[in-house]
Amino acid sequence: MINNIMLFLRSFSFWIVSIVALILVTSTMIILWPLLSAQTLYRVANQWSRLSLWWLEKVCKIDYQVQGLEHLPTDCAAIILSKHQSTWETLAFQLILPPHSWVLKKELLYVPVFGWALALLKPIAIKRENARQALKKLVIEGKKKLDAGWWLVIFPEGTRMKPGETKEFAVGGALLAAKTGYPVVPIALNSGQFWPRQKFLKYPGTIKVVIGPVIETTNKSASEINQMTEKWIAQTMQTL
Repeated sequence: MINNIMLFLRSFSFWIVSIVALILVTSTMIILWPLLSAQTLYRVANQWSRLSLWWLEKVCKIDYQVQGLEHLPTDCAAIILSKHQSTWETLAFQLILPPHSWVLKKELLYVPVFGWALALLKPIAIKRENARQALKKLVIEGKKKLDAGWWLVIFPEGTRMKPGETKEFAVGGALLAAKTGYPVVPIALNSGQFWPRQKFLKYPGTIKVVIGPVIETTNKSASEINQMTEKWIAQTMQTL
């Protein structure tokens, strides 16, 4: 009983600090955005991630380990195709990966304050109900982002999955890679064991993130790229 109470209190403390920090950071972005460059806005937004992860470790005793940083390309942008189990990776990737943009559902931009600040970072926001238009937008805007030096983070399963669950990869990220020739970097992680989807409580432990070898995409079809990525992530998830 005492352990459950402490778990609740630690999780509650985390959420209070994280939400207050989110309000302060997003409000700052909205107020100052006419004066700030895209890179500066990105750095301001990252302060929420930095503070949240620091407080998560201090109060909830959740830290993380990253393997495979040497696989991240240093000579060009890349497309990240990652496992998605938790909100945690949307914070942690801000600190682990080079400056990047996201592919996300357009509805998120309508959330008051948070969505408005998110829109300032110019993610690729798509409407899932119109798959053809979404793919076209992803390829066109994705290429512009990559050419400008911004990486792209895509969760090919489309939503957060519980540990042990999988979903067939959507074709969008692989199609973008096939059309542009930019490399794919696969990522496997087990964040859902400690920060479960749609759950209030946070459980202590060490989240493991594994960055895989670059998948070269030149002269490969979207299907081939997806198969290679899905196979690597599935095999690596078995070791976490």
